[in-house]
Amino acid sequence: MKVRFAVSVGSGPPDAGRLGAAVEEVERRGFDTVWMSDVPSVPSTDPSLGLAFIAARTERVRLGANFIPFGTQPYLLAHRLAQLDRLTGGRLLVTFVPGLDLPGEREALGTAGSHRGRMMEELIPKLRRLWADGLPVRPVQAPLEIWLGGAGPDAIARAGRVSDGWLGSQVSPKRAGEIRQAIQDEAARAGRTIDPEHFGLSLGYARRSEDIETAARIRLRRPRPENDADITELVPVGAARLRRLIGQLVDNGLSKFVVRPIARVEPDSWPEEVGWLADTVLDLQT
Repeated sequence: MKVRFAVSVGSGPPDAGRLGAAVEEVERRGFDTVWMSDVPSVPSTDPSLGLAFIAARTERVRLGANFIPFGTQPYLLAHRLAQLDRLTGGRLLVTFVPGLDLPGEREALGTAGSHRGRMMEELIPKLRRLWADGLPVRPVQAPLEIWLGGAGPDAIARAGRVSDGWLGSQVSPKRAGEIRQAIQDEAARAGRTIDPEHFGLSLGYARRSEDIETAARIRLRRPRPENDADITELVPVGAARLRRLIGQLVDNGLSKFVVRPIARVEPDSWPEEVGWLADTVLDLQT
């Protein structure tokens, strides 16, 4: 099993100096991937622009993002991602997410009153057809894979039917293993196969116990009825607990991890944060 780590660096308003310093340290330290998230309702860097910027500052590290695939026509979205894959030299990793459902977000993205999961399921085959034969510029990767997330029954079934992998969040190791098996079972029913190493988790971590309060507030706003684990089981505090959680997830069949600090990281502190992460987890990368 190939265990790989991505570092999430895209939080906060766009800042070329901060982002450049962070990603250069991520690559220098030997992480597999730099990760960004699409959060248009708060001050954050658009991942399409951010990854193009990062591509110009790096040579080896892969470039991944959670993308919200709404708010633009399928042709334009396919065209944008194909160009991004070419600009990054085929280093692009794509996960589709429905968004955070913050006030006004659905209206801004044109999804008010719509089932966003079904919208994604209808969109993915269209994008694949366009990437295969429908664009003036095609991706370097053939195919350009699309992963999905989610832990509810509909999201699990959808991932099995149409995704190339699963990247979840805020689920216990045992539950993550159950979801992995359920997705593979659904894929088999649909006459598909998903690479057994294409299952991972986005892991928020805290270096200090007081930072866990941030994660608890987030979870209270967005409860997960499908997961009854305590927040301290999902957001490890300190290096030892982070390593232990990763080991438990690997034992349950997961091998790809996006690690992200729960606490705010000051712009000048990112190289030190990446160094701490490297010392904590990189010997687990295979």
